[in-house]
Amino acid sequence: MFITEEDVFDPDEMLSLYASVGWEGYTADVDRLCRGLRNSHLVITARDGSGTLLALARTISDDEHICYVQDVVVNPAHHRQGIGRALIEHLMRRYSHCRFFLLSTDHESSPEGRRNHAFYRSLGFLSYEEKQMAGFGLPRQRPDLRETTP
Repeated sequence: MFITEEDVFDPDEMLSLYASVGWEGYTADVDRLCRGLRNSHLVITARDGSGTLLALARTISDDEHICYVQDVVVNPAHHRQGIGRALIEHLMRRYSHCRFFLLSTDHESSPEGRRNHAFYRSLGFLSYEEKQMAGFGLPRQRPDLRETTP
């Protein structure tokens, strides 16, 4: 396996990876998915020796103060092989100069959330509450207001 930075994305390859984890919000519009990847600060991939895409992680960052890990996507056929850990550790080194290194994941009340929380804790992450912080977000489904005037 090798990890590399990428900035050109094959739509079919990206669709296959994101579909493998059931992220329908991304797979509904592959062009939008690829635009989002291109607009990221950094996208790293893990590929096997033949070049097959195994996993991807991407960040949104000002590369000075904050790095937000937006996606960590590992094809389930390759779970429990250290690939996700290698991607996160790569990003932790790359952004070690940033004051904040953050991510969001599923709530720990779900089975996937419990696994994710254990995984991120094994890498040294703390919950926002443990860091005496809070996180907020708008609802996922809301109107697109970009073309309206205030």
